[in-house]
Amino acid sequence: MDNKQMVAEALANVIPSLDLTAIANLLEQPKSSDLGDIAFPAFSLAKVERKAPQMIAADIAEKIDATNFEKVVATGPYVNFFLDKGVISDTVLHQVIAEQDNYGYSNVGQGQNVVIDLSSPNIAKPFSVGHLRSTVIGDALSNIFKKLGYHTVKVNHLGDWGKQFGLLITAYKLWGDKAAVEANPIDELLKLYVHINAEVETNPELDDEARLWFKKLEDGDKEATELWQWFRDESLVEFNRIYDQLGITFDHYHGEAFYNDKMDEGIQILEDKGLLHESKGASIVDLEGYNLPPAMIKKSDGTTLYITRDIATAMFRKRTFDFAKSIYAVGQEQSNHFRQLKAVLKEMGFDWSDDMVHVEFGLVTKNKQKLSTRKGNIILLEPTIAEAVERAKNQIEAKNPDLEQKEAVAQAVGVGAIKFYDLKTDRRNGYDFDLEAMVSFEGETGPYIQYAHARIQSILRKAAFTPNPDAHYQLSDAESWEIIKLLQDFSRIVERAADNYDPSLVAKFAINLAQSFNKYYAHTRILDDSPERESRLALSYATGVVLKEALRLLGVEAPEKM
Repeated sequence: MDNKQMVAEALANVIPSLDLTAIANLLEQPKSSDLGDIAFPAFSLAKVERKAPQMIAADIAEKIDATNFEKVVATGPYVNFFLDKGVISDTVLHQVIAEQDNYGYSNVGQGQNVVIDLSSPNIAKPFSVGHLRSTVIGDALSNIFKKLGYHTVKVNHLGDWGKQFGLLITAYKLWGDKAAVEANPIDELLKLYVHINAEVETNPELDDEARLWFKKLEDGDKEATELWQWFRDESLVEFNRIYDQLGITFDHYHGEAFYNDKMDEGIQILEDKGLLHESKGASIVDLEGYNLPPAMIKKSDGTTLYITRDIATAMFRKRTFDFAKSIYAVGQEQSNHFRQLKAVLKEMGFDWSDDMVHVEFGLVTKNKQKLSTRKGNIILLEPTIAEAVERAKNQIEAKNPDLEQKEAVAQAVGVGAIKFYDLKTDRRNGYDFDLEAMVSFEGETGPYIQYAHARIQSILRKAAFTPNPDAHYQLSDAESWEIIKLLQDFSRIVERAADNYDPSLVAKFAINLAQSFNKYYAHTRILDDSPERESRLALSYATGVVLKEALRLLGVEAPEKM
C-alpha cells in the first residue's frame, strides 16, 4: 500500500461524508517537511459540517487512528500526517535491494506494441544537433514505455524522398564531381544542396527542373533512381557511425521511399468515400469540420506529398504492428501536419488514429539563432560529440588522473552530457546549445549525476558493503528521509513521464535524487562506526541503483568510477 492510500484509508474511517477516492484526490504535500509528509485540507467539509475548517481539522486529528504514523496533528485547517520513517525506510530500501534495476517496473502495458517514429534525418544532409532532439527523446520514450511493460518498435523514418532529391540531382548534374562526392559524401552533397537553394532564389527555372527530376524519380527513371540510391547509401554509412556513438539502435529503417508503392490504397479509400476534391488541379481533402486547412493529397502535376506517404505509413504500421500507441517524436513546427494527418485518417474511418500521438518539441538554437541546413547554418553532431568527449576527458584528468579506462569513461560522460542536457528540458521548450554548460560536472547536468553515482560506488567499495536481505535498515533523520521519499516516488515518475510523453520528468527526478544524496553525504559521516552505519550504506546502495536506472531510461551510462 502506498503512503497516500494509507492516509486516505485512515481518514475514510472518520469522514463518512467522503469516499476513499475523493479523500485521496484532496491530499496534498505540505510546503515544508517540518509540517508533515501528507496533508488533508478540511475546507471542503466546512459547508457540510457547518463548522470552521480549523475546528474540523482538530476533530479529525483527535479521532484518527495514528497507529501506523509517527504522529497526526492539526495545523490550522490542515490535518498533517507524519509517516513512520523507520518502517518506511526499511521497506523501501529492501524493495530496491531485492528488485535492483527492475525497481519501478510495472506491467501496465501488458506487452502491447508502441511504435515510435524517431530521428528520421534527411538523406544527403549531415547529421546535425537539429536531429538530436527527435533521436534522444524517441529513444528515451522507448526505454520508459518498456519499463511499463510495453513492447516498443523504434522506426527511423528516413527522409529519403521528396522534392529535395530533385534539387540535389539537379545540383549534382550542374556542379557535381563524382570523385569529390565519393571522397567526402555528406560534405559535398551539403555544398550542392546549399548552392542550389541559393541559386533557386534568383533562378526559378532551376526549381522547375528540380520538380521534373523528382517526377522522374517517382516514375522510376533509371538515372534518377541510381543517383538517389547512391546518395542514400552514402548517407546511411555516416548516420550509422553517429548512432553507434550515441548508443542508439532501431528496429526498422523504413523511410519515406518504402511507402512509394503503398500510397494507392489510401488514395483509393479517399476516392471511394468521396473525400477527394479538386482545387486548382490538385487533389485535396476538406477539413473545415476540424478547423483545419484542406489537406493536399496530390499536386496538380500528380506528385505526392508528405501527407500522402504518411497516410500510407500509418496504415502500414497499424496493419503490421497493431499498435496501442503510435508516437511521432517530431518538432512542433509539424503540429499542423499531424493534426491534418489524424483528421484525414479519421475521415477515412480509421478510429485508431486517436492512438497516434505527436510528441512535439521545441527548437535547438545556437546563440539564440535558429539552425537551418538550407542556409548552411548548422552544428554538425559528430565533431560536437568529439569535442564533448575531449572536454569530459580533460575534467577527468584533473579530478582523477589515475583512472583506468579513461577513454571509455570520457566517451560515456561526453555523450551522456549532450543527451542529458537535451532531455532535462521540458520537450515543449527549446534550448540554446552550449557545450561548456552541458559537460560541466557542476549544476543540473549529466556529468553531475554520473559523478554522484560514481561517488556512491566508491563509498560502497571502501565499506565492502553487501546488502543483507534479513537486516533492519532504519533511518529517521530529515536528510535520509528526503532520499527515501524520492526513491519511493520513482515508479510514479516513470508513469507520469509516459503519460506526458516527457522524459524530462525522469531527468529532473535524477537531478533531485543526486542533489539530495550529495546533501546527505556532506552532512553525514556514512562510513563512521555508528548503529546506523549499515542503514546509511544501504541507503547509498539503493540510491546508486535508482540513479543508474534513471540514467539508463534516458540512454545515459553510469560509470562505476570517474
